[in-house]
Amino acid sequence: MFLRRYKGSPDTHIIQFENGKVKRHGRGLSFFYMPITTVLMEVPMVSQDVPFVFTETTIDHQEIALQGVMTYRITDPLLVTTSHDFTIGYDSKVPEGDGQEKLTMRLVNAVQGTARSVVAEMTLEQALAEAANLSTVVTEAVSTLPALQEAGIMVEALHFSSVRAMPEIQKALQTDYRERLQKHADDAIYARRASAIENERELKQRELATEVEIEQRRIELVKTQVHNKLAEAEATAKAERMKLEPYGEVEPQVLMGLALKDWAGRKGSIGNLTITPDMLSGLAGWLNSATPAKANGGGDDQQPQ
Repeated sequence: MFLRRYKGSPDTHIIQFENGKVKRHGRGLSFFYMPITTVLMEVPMVSQDVPFVFTETTIDHQEIALQGVMTYRITDPLLVTTSHDFTIGYDSKVPEGDGQEKLTMRLVNAVQGTARSVVAEMTLEQALAEAANLSTVVTEAVSTLPALQEAGIMVEALHFSSVRAMPEIQKALQTDYRERLQKHADDAIYARRASAIENERELKQRELATEVEIEQRRIELVKTQVHNKLAEAEATAKAERMKLEPYGEVEPQVLMGLALKDWAGRKGSIGNLTITPDMLSGLAGWLNSATPAKANGGGDDQQPQ
């Protein structure tokens, strides 16, 4: 059968070459053709993802593995077929050309070359810490590559899903990171303990200051009490002295009489009376001194008139 029918899909751009020239092209075309004189190419027009993984060396001579996905789209199918073969089989409609594989390899090489120039200016720690920034820088650089633009290819997005050091370096970094975390934890524990000790010291100082203040107030209270007692004793002594001073000018015999009078007024009784020689001598002396005075007084009254 010399005449065949082709039916395309909307997501592919079909190009029909006849006798070395483009006879027709477009998306989702359907037409009849003669296999003897016709070559068919299908160029995918939808966005496609290209996974990649490669290793690069940082400025401090450390290897890192970069893994990610790039999304691209063919914007000019006629232009891309000038450098890539997208030929399909007449019967199977399966790609027979290696255009797709070569295009994928070309894009991965572009990403790797751009990433190499960026990573070569970064240290290992910078590359690991700035994976998101690295993705942005590489995407902008790849998107503006003249070779891809001239081939009718547009890079839509690029993401690094993983940026890792070599296993032994990764292990060392993890160990160092764990040590730093442990140090931070220890510092936090020490700081908490130091804060607790400082708080306890301040509390003890407050307690000591309170005790000192209490003792000072107690001293003031004792001083006040002593002063009040002394003042009270002085007042009592002064009152007693003022009370007894009149009796100092009275004869002992009068005092004795007053004492007996006071005792008699109280109706007291004497159970035992002890008279010492001194008391008896004093009483006799007082009687002797009083008798002559009384006698002299009587003689004066008996003088003749």
